[in-house]
Amino acid sequence: MTAALSLLQQRHSIPSRQLGAPAPDEATLRELLAAAIRVPDHGKLAPFRLIRLQGDAKLRFGERLAELAIRKQPELSDAKREKEQLRYTFAPLVIAVVACIDASSTVPEIEQRLSAGCVAYNILLGAHALGFGAQWLTGWAAYDPDVAALLQLSMNEHVIGFVHLGTPQLDVPDRERPALDDLLYTWTP
Repeated sequence: MTAALSLLQQRHSIPSRQLGAPAPDEATLRELLAAAIRVPDHGKLAPFRLIRLQGDAKLRFGERLAELAIRKQPELSDAKREKEQLRYTFAPLVIAVVACIDASSTVPEIEQRLSAGCVAYNILLGAHALGFGAQWLTGWAAYDPDVAALLQLSMNEHVIGFVHLGTPQLDVPDRERPALDDLLYTWTP
């Protein structure tokens, strides 16, 4: 493995339940996010924005999501209720990455979504490079219209993911990865 690619070879998600304080400080976070938004962006639309969830606001957001989950699914088991209630209590910082789709643009919607997805992935890579842990989560909340309203999203916006950031509280082994030879195909006419 070349040194230049070691960051990509070593990056893996740290489960949000294993993330604790500290999160990146303000200066480091701003550097991380400024780097994260340097993504492919056909048409220079910047079809994304970021919502910071931190401190008491993050906890209140988590409480609201748990209330919504229980209201929408009153049959939730006690274990799933507890999971919903605790989801935003672990990582000290969560960045909601939001796609902002410009339907009037000639840039296809999929390209705009992929650009926003690249922002989320760059946050993961940047966090790893800085020695922090991160996990990109979606779940029901990323697709729920009531959560979109809670986040005050416009009709053309949707959550790409909630990136949980913090310091790993224990070593998390990497998962098995697919073999490149199983995925790489050389096209020949």
